Amino acid sequence: MLTFEANMIEMSSSNYLITGFSGFVSKHFIDFLEHNKIHAQVLGVDINDIDFSISNYTYVKCTFEKANLLNKSEVEKLITHFKPDYVLHLASYSSVALSWRMPVESFANNTNIFLNLIETIRLSGINCRILSIGSSEEYGNAQDGSIHLKEEHVLNPISPYAVARVSQEMLSKVYTDSYGMDIIMTRSFNHIGTHQKDIFVIPSFARQLIALKENTSVTKELTTGDTTIIRDFVDVRAVVEAYYLLFMKGKKGEIYNICNGKGTSLNEVIQKMAAILNIEVTQKIDPTLVRPNDNKVIIGSNEKIKKDTGWENKYTLEDSLKDILDYYKGRS
Repeated sequence: MLTFEANMIEMSSSNYLITGFSGFVSKHFIDFLEHNKIHAQVLGVDINDIDFSISNYTYVKCTFEKANLLNKSEVEKLITHFKPDYVLHLASYSSVALSWRMPVESFANNTNIFLNLIETIRLSGINCRILSIGSSEEYGNAQDGSIHLKEEHVLNPISPYAVARVSQEMLSKVYTDSYGMDIIMTRSFNHIGTHQKDIFVIPSFARQLIALKENTSVTKELTTGDTTIIRDFVDVRAVVEAYYLLFMKGKKGEIYNICNGKGTSLNEVIQKMAAILNIEVTQKIDPTLVRPNDNKVIIGSNEKIKKDTGWENKYTLEDSLKDILDYYKGRS
């Protein structure tokens, strides 16, 4: 349970609008509010249905609306009726791989839904704090060999997804500087945890490894893409705590990395998961899973968010992987 004074700041119930509500981050965010006894009215919005219950909370009163954020009239109705104090903008096509297959749709969707949202809030005159969620993919391959990337580092996006995230960040700056809107931006690194869809790499590995564990055949072969790439993995539970702290203590118009600060290759992740399951596996690369251009190493610095909010990452990679494997047992 939280021990910092942010819990003291928010004594009365606040309205949280969460877009992209069908994703795994939103569930962990409302679980965080509930676990820490933070009174909140939450309106979840998504174009897709949700696959988790929103009715068994005591401190969080949660409702869900199915809506298309590209439709201005739907966005206007949501904003004017709910009048959010805080907006957690998670909605996006969040797969880098998908952005290579559908670059036009991915870019247009991710940029325009955000612009629709903030322009509607601006015109409504509602005073709220907006968290614009970006990605470590914005950094691309660091040309100077930097390891612990800081927020002021030059951006070098190398996928359609990453370019859209940079565009969203630039729009945030425009609306903050020109209109005085209260927008905070994140560059969230690879967050992992339970309830994440298996189109993403770690749950995909988890499902395959559990199936291999249960298979009695001697040969245990895991299908992968490029496992030499190194990423900065951070538990989703740490991420949602960071989001809450940024709502409470973050500085308007600032950008914050949310990361572990340590790099791990996908190959190392596979070996750690195999060790937890007590199996040995070989790997088979599927060329269709290798992206046209990929960042080889992305490791961030979390100094700024620690300094401004007091955030600390309380979860080890091993903690996260054990929980993910436990979650996916019986689901493969």
